[in-house]
Amino acid sequence: MVIGDPQNYEVEIVVGETDSDIEGKLRAASTLWSDRNEPASGAAGLISKARGDYRRLLATLYSEGRYGGTISILIDGREAADLAPDATLAEPANVVVTVQPGPLFNFREAAIVNEAPAPQSRRDAVDDPRDEGFAPGEVARSGTIIRAERLAVEAWRQQGHAKAEIAERRVEAAHDFDVVDARITVDPGRKAYYGPVTVQGTERIDPEWLAWMTGLRQGEEYDPDDLTRAGTRIARLDVFRAARFQEAEMIDANGLLPITYIVQERLPRRFGVGGTYSTIDGLGVETFWVHRNLFGRAERLRFDAKVAGIGQTFKPDEFTYRVGATFTKPGVWTPDTDFTASLFGDREVLDAYTRTAITGTAGFTHIFNEELSGKAFLTGGVARFDDDEFGRRDFATLGVTGTLTYDSRDNPTDATEGYFLEATAYPFYEFEYGNPAFKATAEARAYYGFGADNRFVLAGRVKLGTLTGPSIAQLPPDMLFFAGGGGSVRGYGYRNIGVPTASGNIIGGRSLAEASAEARVRVTNSIGLVGFVDAGYVGEDTIPSFDEDVRIGAGVGLRYLTGLGPIRLDVAVPLDRREGDPSVGVYVGIGQAF
Repeated sequence: MVIGDPQNYEVEIVVGETDSDIEGKLRAASTLWSDRNEPASGAAGLISKARGDYRRLLATLYSEGRYGGTISILIDGREAADLAPDATLAEPANVVVTVQPGPLFNFREAAIVNEAPAPQSRRDAVDDPRDEGFAPGEVARSGTIIRAERLAVEAWRQQGHAKAEIAERRVEAAHDFDVVDARITVDPGRKAYYGPVTVQGTERIDPEWLAWMTGLRQGEEYDPDDLTRAGTRIARLDVFRAARFQEAEMIDANGLLPITYIVQERLPRRFGVGGTYSTIDGLGVETFWVHRNLFGRAERLRFDAKVAGIGQTFKPDEFTYRVGATFTKPGVWTPDTDFTASLFGDREVLDAYTRTAITGTAGFTHIFNEELSGKAFLTGGVARFDDDEFGRRDFATLGVTGTLTYDSRDNPTDATEGYFLEATAYPFYEFEYGNPAFKATAEARAYYGFGADNRFVLAGRVKLGTLTGPSIAQLPPDMLFFAGGGGSVRGYGYRNIGVPTASGNIIGGRSLAEASAEARVRVTNSIGLVGFVDAGYVGEDTIPSFDEDVRIGAGVGLRYLTGLGPIRLDVAVPLDRREGDPSVGVYVGIGQAF
């Protein structure tokens, strides 16, 4: 906003060196340049803006290791630093910024006094400042010195010295030799151990339980990584609008550091709606209601309802329905162990079969570290299936599902780097026919980003599955493998790739192989494009023989990038289209396909 009479100006930046990189950084640092299309707030505003640029431009030179540079900012031929705030200026004023960057300065000395000893655990390792450029002979950038200070302090903090700080900084530039002598002295302070953890700001949450959930136990050695893990763990509860740790200013006489956890609770209840759409599978609409603090310890009760298949048909009895509830109790046995139980009723209408079922699960999830987690659940249910191949059949199953997941992706909804690996084993018993069986799947995803800010990403996915036990006729169809759909092989209908029978029907198989490859590019900050190829195979035998054809789909996609993840629009075609397959499939959803 302009205050007073607008003061227009024209600005020119002259850099006395042909280094386009430093010239660009100087222009980016100058507010005279960035605001050149807007008038200043009077003559005083323009002079103030110019005087601020001296400091900003000098900081930019220091950040590039230029300590002998000169800066001149002339307004109507007069140095801005010498102008009175009420000086009379031309309209528009003529501003010329002249920068002589000067020579590059290198470190002659780069020393850290009281450097932390080598850590006993690799988890406490911190980047070596020498590897970050703080070493004799390297360019003496000011940012390198600042980073060296942070790393030197963090190295002590990782070894329990919570109050480590820079005691002295001596940085001297020798202009006769174009060198810098930098000496950083660290005061590590006393080693700290956790004192009592107190909680402030709770309204409905049990504060003593929340203190326990942080995992910070009194008397254990201080580690800043513990606070990071605790913050991540508490965030998973989804009950706080804001939360932060506050360390006491002093370590007490016993070496204990009290910790205060300050929180602001969310409203306990919320609901939401969502949906998916494809031209093959129709419209799906879902909704949920959740209470996220049922008894004061972040117990979560969630009800879900879903209707799908709208558009394929408009007959309500041919829609797919799902309704049920899930209860989760966090912090069972350990802060990283949750108990979950659910009960769902389903009516699923697919081309391959119609399923009417009630399914219940109960079990535990445990997070071992930031990347590794596991699940163990007792799963049982009764179901009735109707299909053209076997007619009506009833099944009752009970089994145990075990899952191990490794996830190092930088962003689960829109990954640019990292890996996702998951293996699941499900031994179960089917009571109607009296058969034991064993189902296992393994999936791997990898992401590689390159270019500025990982603008380009190559993503790949492989999934394998096997099922041992009785014949296909005596296995529940939902335990068998199918492929096809937006999260599988695009260009085909949901679960429409299976084993063809002599009667012309498609049934599930006992082996699965899927693969996908995507090339993603972010065209703007909000628009992305994707090219992809998916392939899927479902076999009749436990071990894939690939006697049946591999089905392949290919297409392109558009992504609208939001803070919650990309909104996805994919268009795919089957490359080996057969009778009954669509000619083209359009898929809409939230998040990348994988």
